[in-house]
Amino acid sequence: MLTDHILFIDAEAIVIDKPAGLPVDTPRDGSPSVETARESLLFGFQRPPLAVHRLDRDTSGCLLLARNPRAHKRFAAAFEAGLADKTYLAVLDGVPADEGGRIALALSKYSTRADGWRMVPDARGKAATTDWRVLGVADGRALVEFRPQTGRTHQLRVHAAEGIGIPILGDPVYGQGGKEGASMMMLHAVRLGLPRDPHPAIAAEAPLPPSFAPWASLLDADA
Repeated sequence: MLTDHILFIDAEAIVIDKPAGLPVDTPRDGSPSVETARESLLFGFQRPPLAVHRLDRDTSGCLLLARNPRAHKRFAAAFEAGLADKTYLAVLDGVPADEGGRIALALSKYSTRADGWRMVPDARGKAATTDWRVLGVADGRALVEFRPQTGRTHQLRVHAAEGIGIPILGDPVYGQGGKEGASMMMLHAVRLGLPRDPHPAIAAEAPLPPSFAPWASLLDADA
């Protein structure tokens, strides 16, 4: 039940800790999604909340929903303007040569009938920028903090694989999928903030999912 995953709620907004494996939009086969569970998040309102942004099916963590159309319009505009403060944690399938930096790598969608679609680096594509830093290393893999400055589809996944040169552990498209050590993609939206003047800012933090347990001690070391 998504009601067990509430991180923040007020009259305008709800932030949930979306579980990995649950898509935001309903798949063609009608299987469960955030969209199909919106009615459980009414909390006395007549309209179910609407997702303001998207997380990939296998990405867990902070997802913002607006509780009325006016709030949705304002929040979506704030995301488009780059005002959302988003922080992700990821485990990379290796150790980068650098300790951090900024990736500026424009992206475009590429698709074929045989292989389906994916996002690829393309100088003519949409600008995409990500700040990143290594938080620690364990068992030949790095725990990394990503702070995207833009919100392109699959941005962090492509920036890890192509910008850093090491894919996110468990990534089925840009990495080696669920290889040993990861039953799912190791990407978690840990914090989300959004200014709302004159109201207090939206601020939420999602606890680490169990899959990140082997790397949790690296966060304590970084603190």
